[in-house]
Amino acid sequence: MPKHYTRLTQPLVRENDALRPATWDEALDRAASGFRAAVDRHGPNTFGLFSCSKANNEVNYLTQKFTRQVIGSNNVDSCNRT
Repeated sequence: MPKHYTRLTQPLVRENDALRPATWDEALDRAASGFRAAVDRHGPNTFGLFSCSKANNEVNYLTQKFTRQVIGSNNVDSCNRT
């Protein structure tokens, strides 16, 4: 019998080892801070993105552009070699 999953309708952030609802601005700020902290601590090659060959060209272009220009990493890959 398949499991029933509840769809998330808002972002959740971890606070004191528990998840709590957050605004999109808070969630995106936390994600950006986490990316920034990892890159500052370990360099840009600590970061990589994986894109999908089923996504449109624009999404894949933005993925590589973000990774290379914003993060400073060339670690971009996709599943389109299969």
